[in-house]
Amino acid sequence: MGLLGGIPPASDNGCLHYIVSTMRIALISDIHGNLPALEAVAADIRRQGVDRIVNLGDSLSGPLLPLETARYLMASGWLSLAGNHERQILTHTAAQRGASDAYAHAQLGEVELDWLRSLPATQLLDGDVFLCHGTPTSDLHYFFENAVPGGIEPATADDIEARLGHVTAAVVACGHTHIPRALRSRAGQLLCNPGSVGLAAYDDLEPVEHIVENGSPDARYAIIERTAGSWSAALHSVPYDFEPMARLAELRGRPEWAHALRTGYMAV
Repeated sequence: MGLLGGIPPASDNGCLHYIVSTMRIALISDIHGNLPALEAVAADIRRQGVDRIVNLGDSLSGPLLPLETARYLMASGWLSLAGNHERQILTHTAAQRGASDAYAHAQLGEVELDWLRSLPATQLLDGDVFLCHGTPTSDLHYFFENAVPGGIEPATADDIEARLGHVTAAVVACGHTHIPRALRSRAGQLLCNPGSVGLAAYDDLEPVEHIVENGSPDARYAIIERTAGSWSAALHSVPYDFEPMARLAELRGRPEWAHALRTGYMAV
């Protein structure tokens, strides 16, 4: 339990009254239909003890278990955001959808699609924690990294400040890049990406051809904690049985997914 300023208020009739200021929030993101990874993360979060769980989007797209993952999330009661893949599943035509979005769209029914339509792109929690998928203004742009030919590199402080814009919340949480990171803005705000629950490596053609790799098949999440008015972050890495999902990806004609799921790297 946190004490306000570390000091209890004056006693009343000999009893000290402590001001409780602790809050623990689990951040998950980029599940990509990998239900076994999500179940492993949820079990680990239960062991940690948190006040709430929030999901930062890109929950279903991929060749794995989009329908089952949607139903799990719908039943969870967690706050979920829409990422770029939710938007693309809903708004892109069949010709525009890539293979991952096309497979997810084909598996979902109207109940699940209606749930996707209900998801916000951003959310402010208690005036203190701003949630987004990519950046506060875009579900496609990287926040803490820059894509360069072949890979990514850390964004500069100027890049991050420009992308943060006018958001003044004490915490800003994002997903999208699948890279777990915790850093501070120039104003001291906690900035956190929990990494990806379900896919530890991927490639992309925009804005340049590049790959992103975590180097481990583990599922990732984060816990942010407010104690006595100050926020901190802990990044968690959870092993799970990835082999069934890797075989499923192979069965569905996605060997690059299978390799990423098994190793955390893209195949050469």
